[in-house]
This record gives sequence, C-alpha cells and structure tokens, in this order.
Amino acid sequence: MSVTRQLSLFGAGASAPEPADLAGLLLAGGEIARQRDLAQISIVVHHPWRAAAIVGECARRGLAATAVSTVDEPIGVRTAYAEALSPLARAWTDDLGRRPPRRVSLDGWVLRLWAMAVGHREPAAYVLPISEPDQAFRDAVGAALAGLGIAAQLVRRRGGAGETFRIVGRRRLDRLAEMVGDPPKQAPPDIWPS
Repeated sequence: MSVTRQLSLFGAGASAPEPADLAGLLLAGGEIARQRDLAQISIVVHHPWRAAAIVGECARRGLAATAVSTVDEPIGVRTAYAEALSPLARAWTDDLGRRPPRRVSLDGWVLRLWAMAVGHREPAAYVLPISEPDQAFRDAVGAALAGLGIAAQLVRRRGGAGETFRIVGRRRLDRLAEMVGDPPKQAPPDIWPS
C-alpha cells in the first residue's frame, strides 16, 4: 500500500537517481574497489529483501549488480565495475585505500539506500548503523542529518559492535519517512521508517 506524502525538496522522489546515491551503501558498511577508471561497490546484507531491493536500486541507476550467497547467512551484493562509480570512488578513497570524504552531502536517495542496507525500527526510534570509524566523519554525518531536520543521536551498539544513529521523535521519524519514500515491495512492514 502506497502512502501519499508531500514531496520533500531533498526526498528520494525529488531528483533523478544517480550512481553517487550509492554513498548510502558506503555509510552502511559497504566497500569500494577501484580498477583504473572503473569502480565497484559491494556490501553484505542480512536479509534477501535487502539484497533484492539494492540490486533493483542499482538497476535504476544503470548499474549492473548481483546478489551472491555467502558462507554464512548474509548475502553479498556487488555492482559490476563501472566508470559511472569513479567519482564516488575518488571521493571515498585515496592512494592508501578507503578514506571518508571531507564533506558529507545527504539526500533522500542516499538515506534510502542506507536504510535499505542496514536500517531498522526499534520501539520509538529508527536506527541507522554506521561503520565508518572516523569520528570527524561521523560528526559530519550527524550534522548533515540535523541539517535535513532528522537530528539523530550517535550511540554505541550493545557489546561495543559499532555505532548507530538513533532517530527519535515523531517529527524526526515523519521527516525520515518523507525523505526515504515508500518501502521496497519486499520489505517487512516493521522495518521501514513510517
């Protein structure tokens, strides 16, 4: 069932999807590989619906992607090497490997892909885990979320297994739902921001 919402200026439906949106997968723990003027994005997800939704979003951007079962339950999703991903690779890597960009720009498409990969609801909150260890970068992501009207608290996950942005409050949750748009068809009803 589709929910009618007011179109957000920065929401997923306000602009055309583009390869740079896959920055949402990098925020969620994805990896980027470079090969000359080509780049590839890969991520491991824990539910088949997430893999299917990400493959579909890659196709919307003209990027070939596949989902592959891994040794454990998780599913690996990776794009083909593509020139269209080179600008994203340059922003997220240097000669030594992965390096988060100095500036953070978030919009509905980036948030949508981040939520597809790792987002989930908790009682009275929506959680977006982030894997990037660089504190300055996490602070910049927090500031970018706040700039979109989605102020979030960065909290350490139980057991010390990384950190998450925890979004609390009806206004912020409504704003997040407005930004990311309708849930993917395969998503369980209790996972997507609403």
